[in-house]
Amino acid sequence: MPSSVCNIVVLMGGQSLEADVSRVSARQVAAGLEAAGHRATLLELDPKAPVRLAQLHLDAVFPALHGPPGEDGGVQGLLDILGLPYVGGGVQASALTMDKASAKALFRRFGLPVADDVLLLPGTSIDEGVQQIPAVLGDRVVIKPAGQGSALGVSRLPSREEIGPRLVDALSLGKVIVEPFIAGKEITVGVLDLHGEAPSAFPVIEIRTAAGEWYDAVNRYKAGASEHLIPAALPDPVNAELQRIAVAAHQALGLRDLSRADFIVGDDHDIRLLEVNSLPGMTPTSLYPDGARAAGLEFPQLLDALIRSAIARG
Repeated sequence: MPSSVCNIVVLMGGQSLEADVSRVSARQVAAGLEAAGHRATLLELDPKAPVRLAQLHLDAVFPALHGPPGEDGGVQGLLDILGLPYVGGGVQASALTMDKASAKALFRRFGLPVADDVLLLPGTSIDEGVQQIPAVLGDRVVIKPAGQGSALGVSRLPSREEIGPRLVDALSLGKVIVEPFIAGKEITVGVLDLHGEAPSAFPVIEIRTAAGEWYDAVNRYKAGASEHLIPAALPDPVNAELQRIAVAAHQALGLRDLSRADFIVGDDHDIRLLEVNSLPGMTPTSLYPDGARAAGLEFPQLLDALIRSAIARG
Protein backbone atom coordinates (compact mmCIF):
# COMPACT_ATOMS: atom_id res chain seq x y z
CA MET A 1 0.00 0.00 0.00
CA PRO A 2 1.40 3.42 -0.94
CA SER A 3 1.66 6.35 1.45
CA SER A 4 -1.51 8.07 2.55
CA VAL A 5 -1.30 10.43 -0.44
CA CYS A 6 -1.99 8.62 -3.72
CA ASN A 7 -1.44 9.74 -7.31
CA ILE A 8 -4.69 9.16 -9.17
CA VAL A 9 -5.65 9.68 -12.80
CA VAL A 10 -9.34 10.35 -13.37
CA LEU A 11 -10.31 9.29 -16.89
CA MET A 12 -13.08 11.26 -18.57
CA GLY A 13 -14.86 11.99 -21.82
CA GLY A 14 -14.04 9.98 -24.91
CA GLN A 15 -16.38 9.49 -27.87
CA SER A 16 -19.37 8.13 -25.94
CA LEU A 17 -22.78 9.76 -26.25
CA GLU A 18 -22.38 10.38 -22.51
CA ALA A 19 -18.96 12.02 -22.78
CA ASP A 20 -20.11 15.40 -21.50
CA VAL A 21 -21.74 13.83 -18.45
CA SER A 22 -18.54 11.85 -17.88
CA ARG A 23 -16.53 15.08 -17.77
CA VAL A 24 -18.85 16.48 -15.10
CA SER A 25 -18.49 13.28 -13.05
CA ALA A 26 -14.71 13.35 -13.49
CA ARG A 27 -14.36 16.91 -12.23
CA GLN A 28 -16.44 16.05 -9.17
CA VAL A 29 -14.33 12.94 -8.55
CA ALA A 30 -11.05 14.84 -8.93
CA ALA A 31 -12.22 17.53 -6.50
CA GLY A 32 -13.37 14.87 -4.03
CA LEU A 33 -10.06 13.01 -4.22
CA GLU A 34 -8.18 16.25 -3.62
CA ALA A 35 -10.41 16.93 -0.62
CA ALA A 36 -9.49 13.45 0.65
CA GLY A 37 -5.80 14.40 0.47
CA HIS A 38 -4.84 12.73 -2.80
CA ARG A 39 -3.32 14.12 -6.00
CA ALA A 40 -5.76 13.83 -8.90
CA THR A 41 -5.02 14.39 -12.58
CA LEU A 42 -7.83 14.66 -15.13
CA LEU A 43 -7.10 12.81 -18.38
CA GLU A 44 -9.26 12.85 -21.49
CA LEU A 45 -9.88 9.44 -23.04
CA ASP A 46 -8.39 10.11 -26.48
CA PRO A 47 -5.80 8.34 -28.70
CA LYS A 48 -2.97 9.81 -26.61
CA ALA A 49 -4.37 8.53 -23.31
CA PRO A 50 -2.65 5.07 -23.35
CA VAL A 51 0.78 6.67 -23.77
CA ARG A 52 0.09 9.21 -21.04
CA LEU A 53 -1.10 6.48 -18.68
CA ALA A 54 2.07 4.48 -19.32
CA GLN A 55 4.28 7.51 -18.67
CA LEU A 56 2.69 8.82 -15.49
CA HIS A 57 3.70 7.55 -12.05
CA LEU A 58 0.33 6.36 -10.77
CA ASP A 59 -1.08 4.51 -7.82
CA ALA A 60 -4.48 3.93 -9.42
CA VAL A 61 -6.98 5.06 -12.07
CA PHE A 62 -10.56 6.17 -11.49
CA PRO A 63 -12.52 5.68 -14.75
CA ALA A 64 -15.22 8.35 -14.41
CA LEU A 65 -16.58 7.17 -17.75
CA HIS A 66 -20.11 6.55 -18.96
CA GLY A 67 -21.05 4.46 -21.98
CA PRO A 68 -18.70 2.55 -24.30
CA PRO A 69 -15.73 2.06 -24.28
CA GLY A 70 -15.41 3.23 -20.67
CA GLU A 71 -18.09 0.99 -19.20
CA ASP A 72 -18.11 -1.98 -21.58
CA GLY A 73 -14.72 -3.48 -20.74
CA GLY A 74 -12.64 -1.70 -23.40
CA VAL A 75 -10.88 0.72 -21.07
CA GLN A 76 -10.67 -1.96 -18.38
CA GLY A 77 -8.74 -4.18 -20.80
CA LEU A 78 -6.33 -1.34 -21.56
CA LEU A 79 -5.71 -0.74 -17.85
CA ASP A 80 -5.15 -4.46 -17.29
CA ILE A 81 -2.54 -4.51 -20.07
CA LEU A 82 -0.81 -1.49 -18.52
CA GLY A 83 -0.88 -3.17 -15.11
CA LEU A 84 -2.68 -0.24 -13.47
CA PRO A 85 -5.08 -0.73 -10.54
CA TYR A 86 -8.46 0.84 -11.24
CA VAL A 87 -11.81 1.39 -9.59
CA GLY A 88 -14.70 -0.78 -10.76
CA GLY A 89 -15.40 -4.10 -12.41
CA GLY A 90 -13.02 -5.93 -14.72
CA VAL A 91 -13.33 -6.60 -18.43
CA GLN A 92 -15.86 -9.43 -18.36
CA ALA A 93 -18.07 -7.96 -15.63
CA SER A 94 -18.10 -4.54 -17.28
CA ALA A 95 -18.98 -5.95 -20.71
CA LEU A 96 -21.73 -8.13 -19.27
CA THR A 97 -23.25 -5.31 -17.25
CA MET A 98 -23.24 -2.87 -20.17
CA ASP A 99 -25.18 -5.32 -22.34
CA LYS A 100 -28.65 -5.13 -20.79
CA ALA A 101 -29.86 -8.20 -22.70
CA SER A 102 -27.00 -10.41 -21.47
CA ALA A 103 -27.32 -9.05 -17.94
CA LYS A 104 -31.06 -9.81 -17.88
CA ALA A 105 -30.43 -13.36 -19.05
CA LEU A 106 -28.01 -13.79 -16.16
CA PHE A 107 -30.45 -12.28 -13.67
CA ARG A 108 -33.09 -14.78 -14.76
CA ARG A 109 -30.69 -17.67 -14.14
CA PHE A 110 -30.13 -16.36 -10.63
CA GLY A 111 -33.87 -16.04 -10.00
CA LEU A 112 -33.88 -12.26 -9.81
CA PRO A 113 -37.15 -10.52 -10.75
CA VAL A 114 -36.99 -8.97 -14.23
CA ALA A 115 -39.68 -7.95 -16.69
CA ASP A 116 -40.61 -9.88 -19.83
CA ASP A 117 -39.02 -8.52 -22.99
CA VAL A 118 -38.62 -8.71 -26.73
CA LEU A 119 -35.04 -8.51 -28.02
CA LEU A 120 -34.42 -7.04 -31.47
CA LEU A 121 -31.07 -7.12 -33.26
CA PRO A 122 -29.76 -4.57 -35.78
CA GLY A 123 -31.06 -5.54 -39.19
CA THR A 124 -34.37 -6.81 -37.79
CA SER A 125 -37.32 -5.97 -40.02
CA ILE A 126 -39.12 -2.99 -38.48
CA ASP A 127 -42.46 -4.39 -39.71
CA GLU A 128 -41.69 -7.65 -37.92
CA GLY A 129 -40.87 -5.77 -34.71
CA VAL A 130 -44.03 -3.66 -34.93
CA GLN A 131 -46.13 -6.82 -35.19
CA GLN A 132 -44.23 -8.84 -32.57
CA ILE A 133 -44.09 -6.28 -29.78
CA PRO A 134 -47.84 -5.74 -29.16
CA ALA A 135 -48.53 -9.45 -29.66
CA VAL A 136 -46.07 -10.39 -26.91
CA LEU A 137 -46.11 -7.40 -24.57
CA GLY A 138 -49.33 -5.48 -25.27
CA ASP A 139 -49.67 -1.85 -26.24
CA ARG A 140 -47.95 -0.21 -23.24
CA VAL A 141 -44.21 -0.68 -23.71
CA VAL A 142 -40.77 0.84 -23.18
CA ILE A 143 -38.18 0.71 -25.96
CA LYS A 144 -34.52 1.04 -25.00
CA PRO A 145 -31.11 0.44 -26.57
CA ALA A 146 -29.39 -2.51 -24.89
CA GLY A 147 -25.92 -0.95 -24.78
CA GLN A 148 -26.44 2.66 -23.69
CA GLY A 149 -26.85 4.43 -20.36
CA SER A 150 -28.41 7.62 -18.97
CA ALA A 151 -31.75 6.65 -20.57
CA LEU A 152 -30.35 7.59 -23.99
CA GLY A 153 -32.62 6.46 -26.81
CA VAL A 154 -35.34 5.27 -24.41
CA SER A 155 -38.98 5.69 -25.50
CA ARG A 156 -41.78 5.22 -23.00
CA LEU A 157 -45.33 4.42 -24.05
CA PRO A 158 -45.09 5.01 -27.80
CA SER A 159 -48.39 4.58 -29.63
CA ARG A 160 -48.66 1.75 -32.13
CA GLU A 161 -48.03 4.27 -34.90
CA GLU A 162 -44.86 5.48 -33.14
CA ILE A 163 -43.32 2.07 -32.45
CA GLY A 164 -41.77 1.73 -35.92
CA PRO A 165 -39.97 5.12 -35.97
CA ARG A 166 -38.85 4.69 -32.36
CA LEU A 167 -37.41 1.27 -33.20
CA VAL A 168 -35.48 2.75 -36.12
CA ASP A 169 -33.93 5.33 -33.78
CA ALA A 170 -33.11 2.81 -31.05
CA LEU A 171 -31.69 0.20 -33.44
CA SER A 172 -29.29 2.82 -34.80
CA LEU A 173 -27.55 2.48 -31.40
CA GLY A 174 -27.35 -1.34 -31.47
CA LYS A 175 -29.62 -4.12 -30.29
CA VAL A 176 -32.83 -3.13 -28.55
CA ILE A 177 -34.83 -4.42 -25.59
CA VAL A 178 -38.57 -3.78 -25.46
CA GLU A 179 -40.30 -4.30 -22.12
CA PRO A 180 -43.85 -3.83 -20.86
CA PHE A 181 -44.47 -0.47 -19.22
CA ILE A 182 -44.85 -0.95 -15.47
CA ALA A 183 -46.47 1.85 -13.49
CA GLY A 184 -44.82 2.39 -10.13
CA LYS A 185 -42.01 4.01 -8.20
CA GLU A 186 -38.60 4.55 -9.76
CA ILE A 187 -36.08 3.11 -7.30
CA THR A 188 -32.31 2.80 -7.14
CA VAL A 189 -29.92 1.08 -4.72
CA GLY A 190 -26.16 1.58 -4.58
CA VAL A 191 -23.78 -1.22 -3.62
CA LEU A 192 -20.35 -0.77 -2.02
CA ASP A 193 -18.00 -3.75 -2.37
CA LEU A 194 -14.56 -2.91 -1.00
CA HIS A 195 -11.70 -5.36 -1.42
CA GLY A 196 -11.60 -7.85 1.44
CA GLU A 197 -15.04 -6.88 2.75
CA ALA A 198 -18.53 -8.21 2.14
CA PRO A 199 -20.62 -6.11 -0.26
CA SER A 200 -23.32 -3.97 1.31
CA ALA A 201 -26.24 -1.96 -0.01
CA PHE A 202 -26.85 1.73 0.61
CA PRO A 203 -30.28 2.90 1.77
CA VAL A 204 -32.98 2.62 -0.90
CA ILE A 205 -33.64 5.79 -2.91
CA GLU A 206 -36.99 6.68 -4.45
CA ILE A 207 -36.73 9.04 -7.43
CA ARG A 208 -39.58 11.50 -7.79
CA THR A 209 -40.09 13.77 -10.78
CA ALA A 210 -42.77 16.30 -11.70
CA ALA A 211 -46.21 15.03 -12.71
CA GLY A 212 -46.08 13.50 -16.16
CA GLU A 213 -42.28 13.33 -16.09
CA TRP A 214 -39.85 10.45 -15.52
CA TYR A 215 -36.15 10.07 -14.77
CA ASP A 216 -34.98 10.62 -18.34
CA ALA A 217 -31.68 12.00 -19.63
CA VAL A 218 -32.81 15.57 -18.91
CA ASN A 219 -34.17 15.04 -15.40
CA ARG A 220 -31.08 13.05 -14.39
CA TYR A 221 -28.71 15.97 -14.72
CA LYS A 222 -30.83 19.11 -14.37
CA ALA A 223 -30.58 20.58 -10.88
CA GLY A 224 -33.92 20.45 -9.08
CA ALA A 225 -35.61 18.29 -11.74
CA SER A 226 -35.85 15.26 -9.47
CA GLU A 227 -36.23 14.58 -5.75
CA HIS A 228 -34.29 11.76 -4.10
CA LEU A 229 -36.28 10.39 -1.16
CA ILE A 230 -34.10 8.39 1.27
CA PRO A 231 -35.22 5.90 2.41
CA ALA A 232 -37.89 5.16 -0.18
CA ALA A 233 -41.49 5.45 0.98
CA LEU A 234 -41.97 1.69 0.98
CA PRO A 235 -42.51 -0.87 3.75
CA ASP A 236 -39.31 -1.92 5.49
CA PRO A 237 -39.48 -5.52 4.17
CA VAL A 238 -39.72 -4.20 0.57
CA ASN A 239 -36.72 -1.91 1.06
CA ALA A 240 -34.77 -4.81 2.57
CA GLU A 241 -35.63 -7.01 -0.42
CA LEU A 242 -34.52 -4.28 -2.84
CA GLN A 243 -31.17 -4.10 -1.04
CA ARG A 244 -30.83 -7.89 -1.17
CA ILE A 245 -31.52 -7.99 -4.91
CA ALA A 246 -29.08 -5.13 -5.59
CA VAL A 247 -26.26 -7.03 -3.86
CA ALA A 248 -27.25 -10.31 -5.54
CA ALA A 249 -27.22 -8.68 -8.99
CA HIS A 250 -23.83 -7.07 -8.27
CA GLN A 251 -22.38 -10.44 -7.30
CA ALA A 252 -24.02 -12.31 -10.21
CA LEU A 253 -22.36 -9.92 -12.65
CA GLY A 254 -18.98 -10.31 -10.96
CA LEU A 255 -18.66 -6.60 -10.21
CA ARG A 256 -16.45 -5.05 -7.56
CA ASP A 257 -16.05 -1.76 -5.68
CA LEU A 258 -19.35 -0.17 -6.67
CA SER A 259 -22.54 -0.49 -8.66
CA ARG A 260 -26.08 0.88 -8.69
CA ALA A 261 -29.18 -1.18 -9.43
CA ASP A 262 -32.32 0.42 -10.88
CA PHE A 263 -35.83 -0.90 -10.20
CA ILE A 264 -39.51 -0.28 -10.75
CA VAL A 265 -41.71 -1.13 -7.79
CA GLY A 266 -45.40 -1.40 -8.69
CA ASP A 267 -48.28 -0.17 -6.61
CA ASP A 268 -48.69 -3.74 -5.31
CA HIS A 269 -44.97 -3.69 -4.26
CA ASP A 270 -44.07 -6.03 -7.12
CA ILE A 271 -40.33 -5.55 -7.75
CA ARG A 272 -38.71 -5.56 -11.18
CA LEU A 273 -34.95 -5.17 -11.59
CA LEU A 274 -34.32 -3.02 -14.68
CA GLU A 275 -30.53 -2.82 -14.97
CA VAL A 276 -27.26 -2.38 -13.10
CA ASN A 277 -24.73 0.42 -13.63
CA SER A 278 -21.09 -0.60 -13.14
CA LEU A 279 -19.77 2.99 -13.01
CA PRO A 280 -22.57 5.10 -11.50
CA GLY A 281 -22.60 8.82 -12.17
CA MET A 282 -20.75 11.14 -9.81
CA THR A 283 -22.27 14.45 -10.91
CA PRO A 284 -23.80 16.94 -8.42
CA THR A 285 -27.26 15.42 -9.13
CA SER A 286 -26.18 11.76 -9.17
CA LEU A 287 -27.80 9.09 -7.03
CA TYR A 288 -24.83 6.97 -5.93
CA PRO A 289 -23.16 9.72 -3.84
CA ASP A 290 -26.55 10.46 -2.24
CA GLY A 291 -26.89 6.82 -1.21
CA ALA A 292 -23.36 6.78 0.20
CA ARG A 293 -24.05 9.93 2.20
CA ALA A 294 -27.21 8.37 3.63
CA ALA A 295 -25.04 5.41 4.69
CA GLY A 296 -22.66 7.77 6.52
CA LEU A 297 -20.00 8.18 3.83
CA GLU A 298 -19.29 11.73 2.69
CA PHE A 299 -18.08 12.06 -0.90
CA PRO A 300 -14.31 12.41 -0.21
CA GLN A 301 -14.49 9.48 2.23
CA LEU A 302 -16.31 7.35 -0.37
CA LEU A 303 -13.74 8.11 -3.07
CA ASP A 304 -10.85 7.41 -0.71
CA ALA A 305 -12.37 4.02 0.13
CA LEU A 306 -12.86 3.15 -3.56
CA ILE A 307 -9.31 4.12 -4.48
CA ARG A 308 -7.81 2.16 -1.60
CA SER A 309 -9.92 -0.85 -2.54
CA ALA A 310 -8.52 -0.76 -6.08
CA ILE A 311 -4.95 -0.41 -4.83
CA ALA A 312 -5.34 -3.21 -2.28
CA ARG A 313 -6.65 -5.50 -5.03
CA GLY A 314 -3.55 -4.70 -7.09
